[in-house]
Amino acid sequence: MPQRVAVIPGDGIGVEVVAAARRVLDAVSGRHDIDLTYDDFDWSCRRYADTGSMMPADALDILRDYDAILLGAVGWPGVPDHASLWGLLIPIRRTFRQYVNLRPARIFEGVDSPLRGAEAGSVDLVVVRENVEGEYSEIGGRLNRGFPDEMAVQESVFTRVGVTRIVDHAFELARTRRGRVTSATKSNGIVHTLPFWDEIVRERAERFPDVEWDQEHIDALAAKFVLDPARFDVVVGSNLFGDILSDLAAAVAGSIGIAPSANLDPTHTYPSMFEPVHGSAPDIAGQGVANPVGAVWSCVLMLDHLGHGAAAAGLMTAIEASLRDKTSRTRDLGGTASTDDVTSALVELVGR
Repeated sequence: MPQRVAVIPGDGIGVEVVAAARRVLDAVSGRHDIDLTYDDFDWSCRRYADTGSMMPADALDILRDYDAILLGAVGWPGVPDHASLWGLLIPIRRTFRQYVNLRPARIFEGVDSPLRGAEAGSVDLVVVRENVEGEYSEIGGRLNRGFPDEMAVQESVFTRVGVTRIVDHAFELARTRRGRVTSATKSNGIVHTLPFWDEIVRERAERFPDVEWDQEHIDALAAKFVLDPARFDVVVGSNLFGDILSDLAAAVAGSIGIAPSANLDPTHTYPSMFEPVHGSAPDIAGQGVANPVGAVWSCVLMLDHLGHGAAAAGLMTAIEASLRDKTSRTRDLGGTASTDDVTSALVELVGR
């Protein structure tokens, strides 16, 4: 029985990298006898400009029965960022209980880190970001708009269920890696939510005596990501902290263009969603120079989630080989290859 993937290319280079990822997925599927079917949806900022909404009213009902969702990127000049995100990405994450945002970062052979002395193999970490609550809540509002005393209030929401399940996921993931968890906090300055977070981390850590753990205040942690990124294995943080740290980790690894992410419902009750970390990049859209590796690595995560571990491992090996080769690196990695060049190289590598 085929596994169904809903494809939302979105905006800008999202369209280009999703097309590239589809070509590579077709090659992987043929090599490993995987039956994937795709349905494309034109939900995007262009649709917002034409209709006033990023996606139709029944979009979530349409997506509900898919096995996975592959997203390119959303965002375009003229459409407010909060309209594009809250009109598509965030409703999907929350309706389908995608409470784990998984963002791995590695320094690959052939990719230069901007950090002096950071070499291939020295950095291999995963940021586990709480994905459906925390600082990105809908609770709050604006008062006295347009007056000198105008104000805005935004509430953070941390629940015991939400913190417990993301912390447990981080510890369970660490058991499959190098056995260390770092918790991002700021409990010295944020008086209610982050001490609550810290308490739950301590409670849950007792259930994983085989995993080492520590906690770092977010400001110090950001500095240590730059000064000593090799020390980190699994880093767990709130919605905001995880968002910022994962982009920083991508920069440390050499380019946000290669950074993947997975929005996971670990229970498989609902479809999970896979997307590159980069945005729609209007400044390079249509030029054929976007790096497709972030989207393809996201497909590695998707294949693994769908139960195709061998295919995922084979595709990861192809990514590693393509990054070692100077002829298949895009300009964000110091190369001259086009999106199509990299895609063709990956397809060839998968077929070997």
